[in-house]
Amino acid sequence: MEPFLVVEREENILIARMNRPDSRNALTAPEYMQEFVDLCAAIRRDKTVNVLVLTGNGSSFCAGGNVKDMRDKSGIFEGSPAELRNQYRDGIQTIPLCVYELDIPVIAAVNGPAIGAGLDLACMCDVRIASEKAKFAESFIKLGLVPGDGGAWLLPRVVGMPRATLMSLTGDMIDSSKALEYGLVTDVYPSDQLMAEAMKVARSMAANPSAALRMTKRLLREGEHMRLSSLLEMSAAYQALAHNTEDHVEAVEAFLAKREPKFSGR
Repeated sequence: MEPFLVVEREENILIARMNRPDSRNALTAPEYMQEFVDLCAAIRRDKTVNVLVLTGNGSSFCAGGNVKDMRDKSGIFEGSPAELRNQYRDGIQTIPLCVYELDIPVIAAVNGPAIGAGLDLACMCDVRIASEKAKFAESFIKLGLVPGDGGAWLLPRVVGMPRATLMSLTGDMIDSSKALEYGLVTDVYPSDQLMAEAMKVARSMAANPSAALRMTKRLLREGEHMRLSSLLEMSAAYQALAHNTEDHVEAVEAFLAKREPKFSGR
């Protein structure tokens, strides 16, 4: 069976494409979720990767769960309440714990509908760029369900509590222009330009010193739940580390010499 995530590399950028276009890239099987875990573990070990771009093959980004499986109470929706609880904990909930916590920036190139868990997956990323064909819905409530994969934590941090409440309690779809208004995405492009634009952003990030890139991402993540005083302590420690990297020295020398820096990742 072909992998759910098809991964390619451009220098220090990874592009991962969800590859079940016939099912709109629905997250239907435990092995799909394990691929996210495995990919994130590999990225954590590979210090030469600076940015991950996530997108979907076909017309959709990710349709979330498979509604027919819900109806049939099959696959990941099979079992007693206790079994279902553990299937969520050991399945779909492993994705936010690995994707959201990655040290490198993650860009979602939302090529089409991002529905339910698909929207939450986009919210696990640091930056979201959308095709004009993209649509978004926190649609769990339409099926008599709650966000089971962290959406109630993720979505308010992206669009703010009032809009997250509106999206979560209506389950209604919004288009790419409304998503731009909400701040859910930073930019909207014609479909045929989406990946080129996403890669521009990825290259701009990836061109920076890798240690500073990772530490800045971590500070942004920790700052979401830390007191200012605690974050300042962490920032001071990280800055001391950054000042002692070879890439910092090279960046300063290149700036003063008015030349392009050549970073080594050290």
